[in-house]
This record gives sequence, structure tokens and C-alpha cells, in this order.
Amino acid sequence: MKSIALIAHDGKKAELINFILQNQKYLKNAHLFATGTTGSHIEEAGFQVTKFLSGPLGGDAQIAAKVATKEMDMVFFFRDPLDKHPHEPDVQMLMRQCDVHNVPLATNMASAKLMILGMVQN
Repeated sequence: MKSIALIAHDGKKAELINFILQNQKYLKNAHLFATGTTGSHIEEAGFQVTKFLSGPLGGDAQIAAKVATKEMDMVFFFRDPLDKHPHEPDVQMLMRQCDVHNVPLATNMASAKLMILGMVQN
């Protein structure tokens, strides 16, 4: 069972939920993790998810720790590059951990779709 982290900035939460709904047949057998607010939206959409703290309160760091300890197989982080984020250092740290530990990271819908295709083919 794949462990997948789901994170979205406020301006991208609806897009992430739509993505999950469109790909639920591929994600239904995965263990989903999310930051707090995003996780609440995912639950409202009918999915089981393990929630961490909200991103600005440390949720990004909690997911980064799971990446660093090889407990996360992939990360979908729908980022809003046009908005300011006070916890940007945490975001950068999470992205760095994905790079260091060779964990696939999708930051937008197009890369997330490719990751899903790769997951299906393996």
C-alpha cells in the first residue's frame, strides 16, 4: 500500500480535491496523509486520511519527517505560486527532503497526473 501525502495552499485546495475525486480508483488503496485543513477537505469529500497539523503550524514539517524516514512514497503539494506564504521556509524544507530522499513530488495538476500514471504502471 502506497503512502501518499496531500497538501494544498488555500488557493489550490479545490483543485486538489477535484484531482483526488478524478483519480479515486487509483488512490482508494493508498494510505493518505494530509496537513490539517487540507485533510478536513479530503474527509468532507469522503476519503479516509491521516491528518497532521495545519501547514503553518508544523504540518509541512511533520510530512517532511515522514519523507526523511522513508515512510512516505510520494507527495502531492499543490502550491499557489502567486500568493505569499508565511511558512515558505517549511515548504522549501519539505521540497528539499523530497529531493534528498528521492521521493516523487508533484506541485501541480500536470505533474500529479504523471505520477498517478507511473503509480498505475508499476
